[in-house]
Amino acid sequence: MTMTFPGVLDSLSPIRAFARDAATRAGLDERGTYRLCLAVDEVATNIITHGYAEAGRDGTVEVSARLDAASLTIEIEDTGARYDPAEQPMPTKRDLAAPPEVRRAGGLGLFLVFQSVSSFSHEHIGSKNRTTLVMQVEQDGQHHGEPS
Repeated sequence: MTMTFPGVLDSLSPIRAFARDAATRAGLDERGTYRLCLAVDEVATNIITHGYAEAGRDGTVEVSARLDAASLTIEIEDTGARYDPAEQPMPTKRDLAAPPEVRRAGGLGLFLVFQSVSSFSHEHIGSKNRTTLVMQVEQDGQHHGEPS
């Protein structure tokens, strides 16, 4: 299942609803659903804010969900400014312990994404950024959202 949303902040709520629906269909528990929605929301917010608004671009956010016996995969594609999360420094333990008013800006949202899903990947293909988030599904039919 795939849906395309305008690359504007008003799309965040329907994008979250799409992720929540996919999590429900996959049978993720409440915690797994929360973690997936947090990750999707953070990625979509970054795309809309940095990839489109701050870059002076218009575009869409295409979100797809695919469920198989082992996992729920959410892919998020955009044509915003080229972005490579691997180039962003992750917050250190010191950064995380610091009060927000003195904490170094940036990186916390991406850190939360990495902590929320089983796996994360990002690639730039042609004119598109593609972020892939995976939540593992246990083989016995039980679903969970814990990162491995």
